[in-house]
Amino acid sequence: MDATFTEHAKHALGMRCIDKQWVFATLENPELRETDPNDKELERFYKGVPERENRVLRVVVNTKLAPWIIVSVFFDRRMRGKL
Repeated sequence: MDATFTEHAKHALGMRCIDKQWVFATLENPELRETDPNDKELERFYKGVPERENRVLRVVVNTKLAPWIIVSVFFDRRMRGKL
């Protein structure tokens, strides 16, 4: 997977104890993928993380650029139980 992290996304990984492998697994095999309703340049990728009690990881990515730019990562509480 060819992607880079913004400084914000790097910071979020550390602050939220999110493993980069979970991020790449989400990008490679998302359970849900959708366009961000606020910015058409961005896409949201979602995947449950078994190591974190199946909490749903949301990875926000600018897929219009090469390599992809990972803008933000976080566990999306609103998606719990929806995937």
